[in-house]
Amino acid sequence: MKRIAFISLIAVLFSCQQNKDYQQAIDNPEYLHRALSKLTDIIVYDIFSPPVASRNYAYPSIAAYEVIRQAYPDHPSLAGQLHELNPIPSPPENVEIAYPVAAFHAFTTVGKALIFSEERMDEFMMEHQQEFRDLGVPKRVLNQSLAYGETVASHILQWAGGDNYKQSRTFPKFEIRDEPGRWQPTPPDYMEGIEPHWREMRTFVIDSAQQFTPALPTEYDMDQNSTFYKEVVEVYETVNNLDEEQTEIAKFWDCNPYVSHHKGHVMFATKKITPGGHWMGIAQLAAKKDSADFLKSAKTYALTSIALFDAFVICWDEKYRSNLIRPETVINQHIDEDWLPLLQTPPFPEYTSGHSVISSAAAIMLTSIYGDDFAFDDTVEVPYGLPVRSFDSFLDASSEAAISRLYGGIHYMPAIDNGVAQGQEMGRFIVEKLNLN
Repeated sequence: MKRIAFISLIAVLFSCQQNKDYQQAIDNPEYLHRALSKLTDIIVYDIFSPPVASRNYAYPSIAAYEVIRQAYPDHPSLAGQLHELNPIPSPPENVEIAYPVAAFHAFTTVGKALIFSEERMDEFMMEHQQEFRDLGVPKRVLNQSLAYGETVASHILQWAGGDNYKQSRTFPKFEIRDEPGRWQPTPPDYMEGIEPHWREMRTFVIDSAQQFTPALPTEYDMDQNSTFYKEVVEVYETVNNLDEEQTEIAKFWDCNPYVSHHKGHVMFATKKITPGGHWMGIAQLAAKKDSADFLKSAKTYALTSIALFDAFVICWDEKYRSNLIRPETVINQHIDEDWLPLLQTPPFPEYTSGHSVISSAAAIMLTSIYGDDFAFDDTVEVPYGLPVRSFDSFLDASSEAAISRLYGGIHYMPAIDNGVAQGQEMGRFIVEKLNLN
């Protein structure tokens, strides 16, 4: 009898150790980092515009955070802090949930619903479910965790369905009018203005798209003594006299998801990461350098993506209100008909600079998490054939992202300076309003 009891005790202890081993193995933020990288790869493959890509990052990141915080009861929820987000369902009583697995599954399930190439995410999810099995997650626990991740994903997707995105797909296109100073489609594709109704999206934290309206852009005036003309000439001369470092900076921060190339009758495209995707990559680099655990990594992604999304809303609101003409159009019409910017001009109005607004907002948010002296090597663009660049802080990186648009021939300086101010002001507002400590 004593021998049987002893053997039973050993079995229980062995089972407990196995349970502990698999829990330690899955409580690894690398799974969340992989999920973000996969989502970025698919966003690039599917060619989402920068504003839409910001939405594709935000909802999966919020889903993952809301799941993993269930394992930390004292850590506050985003429910009640983000517009119209109600608390996620609690897991069933007396049901064991592996929260990292559930968070991973919620992230990928929501992400899958927001992309086109669902099969790519399906394959990724199946591979990781097998990896969780190989790590010793009991079948019952795995199934329960996946089911809970699905439940939360459904909750988040129902909430996402009310943000006006689906309705905006049927809204009228932007009206192009041939008037002095108004934006015109630019070469080589002369694409129509993308997402003219993005201002009508439900925001996450800010009160409205107009809450952080910047100063008015310089009045269009082609008199050679006017301020506007001098701003045009500044772009023209800057691009014509770029040094090697400025050229590298412009190309590093290009982040144009679809650059078309025309050779004779042949047209092909180069796919790149979006500006928001670049900053989500920086968030990933920060979390890894900091050795952030699963919870802090999820928090990093959620907060960064929220700041990026709301930044795109306020920026696009101003773009289609001021509707300012791009440097390329003005220079070709009035100064040099053969001039080309270093970078391909994106298909939407000039003011304010999207890079300046969203980079500044993301930098403020990341600084609030990791500090104002967080130096890092930015390797995000390496997969796209660009070198590593190093920065002393997030704000250092955002400043370079902003000025890169002058070097690229994309923006006048007021769009950059006022865009930085707009993004920083909004970023500080979100940091102060959200409670996630």
